[in-house]
Amino acid sequence: MTKQEIIDSFDPNAPAAAEGGLYGLPFDAEQSDIIIIPVPWEVTVSFGSGTGEGPDSIKEASAQIDLHHHDFPELWKRGIYMDTCPGELIAAGRRAKELAGDIIAALEEGEDIPSNSILTDKLERVNEACARMNDWVKERAAFWIKQGKLVGLAGGDHSIPLGYIQLQGDMHEQFGILHIDAHLDLREAYEGFTFSHASIFYNVLETVPQVSRLVQVGIRDYCEQENNYVESDAERISVYFDREIRKRMYKGENWDKLCHEIVESLPEKVHISVDIDGFDPKLCPNTGTPVPGGLEYEELMHLLNVLKSAGKEIIGFDLCEVSASEDGWDGNVGARVLYQLCGTMAG
Repeated sequence: MTKQEIIDSFDPNAPAAAEGGLYGLPFDAEQSDIIIIPVPWEVTVSFGSGTGEGPDSIKEASAQIDLHHHDFPELWKRGIYMDTCPGELIAAGRRAKELAGDIIAALEEGEDIPSNSILTDKLERVNEACARMNDWVKERAAFWIKQGKLVGLAGGDHSIPLGYIQLQGDMHEQFGILHIDAHLDLREAYEGFTFSHASIFYNVLETVPQVSRLVQVGIRDYCEQENNYVESDAERISVYFDREIRKRMYKGENWDKLCHEIVESLPEKVHISVDIDGFDPKLCPNTGTPVPGGLEYEELMHLLNVLKSAGKEIIGFDLCEVSASEDGWDGNVGARVLYQLCGTMAG
């Protein structure tokens, strides 16, 4: 059947079929305009765990999402397909997570890692595994883009988009990043891990000069080193701290005005990076590092709609730190955010 024949025969009002793909959609990869690359990777997590099951949690919950999106009612017709992550990479991530756990435990006990050859070897193996993951993400994203697909990532911890953003640096002379998060993620090799989830945007800014502007929204947990890094590169980094956002709103400014200010600070091409802990923790209680405060669900939806209405070209996105939970709540929220991100990118 052609794609149009599938669209004509598919009932978007019916319950999702058991054999359906992401969001219960009937399209295969070739028929889908949007490809979601799952990266179930959580090697350097330093608090809670479960984000490695995030992509599966999102896919399972997606079957319960009604397809008639409020902002993009015909989005489903574009086709959204979730790719497959190689079992070998998943296994490598699990092995690396065990090694990383040994290093984190040693650090908590005051161990000096550089003076311990066993721990140094483990650290090198973790960094090598993370580098291989980055390479795979870059290669896989390039594979789909060459086929004319729009590509998003679903993690996994927030270390996963580095390879994709580096690919975008190869493809675009200049672009910006809209980063939603509770954390700045600007630590240099946090806990010794070169590719730590807490170091993603340090690594991006240090290795992708094509990123002309990083705009961070919802930030409320950061260290002195990160704050100094922001202040040292104010032309390139703009931070909308959660507390400052609330102060401005309490004094009479509205969220719409703030959203337009945020969007206007971005260049014409934008990658969107969403860490689910940018939300109030009631929306993501099982994420790895929840922090009080944060955005409400509709606040993020409005920001994304303002970004889209401004005519920006969304060149890609990633959604990270969605965790598995027994009640499926985190996956439910994650699946809805993912659908909005697909609409924001595809229109």
